[in-house]
Amino acid sequence: MDLGIEGKVAVVAGSSQGLGRAIADVLAAEGVKLVINSRSADKLAAVKDEIVAATGADVASVASDLSEPDGATSLITKAEAAFGQVDILVTNTGGPPAGMFEDHSAEVWREAIAQNFESVVNLVRAALPGMKQRRWGRIVNVTSISVKQPVEGLILSNSIRAGVTGFAKTISNEVARYNVTVNNVLPGYTRTERLIHLAEAVSERDDKTIEQVYEGWAAEIPMGRLAEPPELGAVAAFLCSEQASYVTGQSVAVDGGWIKGLV
Repeated sequence: MDLGIEGKVAVVAGSSQGLGRAIADVLAAEGVKLVINSRSADKLAAVKDEIVAATGADVASVASDLSEPDGATSLITKAEAAFGQVDILVTNTGGPPAGMFEDHSAEVWREAIAQNFESVVNLVRAALPGMKQRRWGRIVNVTSISVKQPVEGLILSNSIRAGVTGFAKTISNEVARYNVTVNNVLPGYTRTERLIHLAEAVSERDDKTIEQVYEGWAAEIPMGRLAEPPELGAVAAFLCSEQASYVTGQSVAVDGGWIKGLV
């Protein structure tokens, strides 16, 4: 399927590895002009070279810390300087630390809110005016299955990702008339660096081996296996497409059936 976004400009946050990288790869293959981002300029330089070699896409890289308001604004400003505009925004940052409520200080909560909630608000605030003016835009937030079914030991993610969901649903209604869609993708247990850290935390908490933790997660999933990053990347790319023009305000799980609810 031609996603109809060749020549559009996409900013993908947190795209030097993991799910952000998977989304960037798919969008680049669709012919978008791509802006990749992470905190590490060195990682971005290597990723840029790999994406260009694989797809021939026009790629710019912007190193910035999205937990800082200036970092989000800088990313959008530099993307617009590189390519003239931003048509597609994918918000994505590393997940907050695992743990129970009493494991986290007030400062850890503040840092997690800045990284996983305020970064989304600040990126949208910077990118949205141009989308509205051109009457075309796609915003996709990478959140978590925890917004539909809380995950044990992830109180920060359970709480803060739910806030992003409320923000996205509300703003989707406000901007729909401008042909700007706002959706969320909800990754399940996916083989990324983040999952390694979660497995280590569970392993220590429950006195299990890492492999036992992985096996336990797979046993909870009807498909019987963990996801691979490109599987989420393809769904996110579709939500960025012209074909998804009538899909907005939705939270789409890519979880192999893990969520038990009906909606």
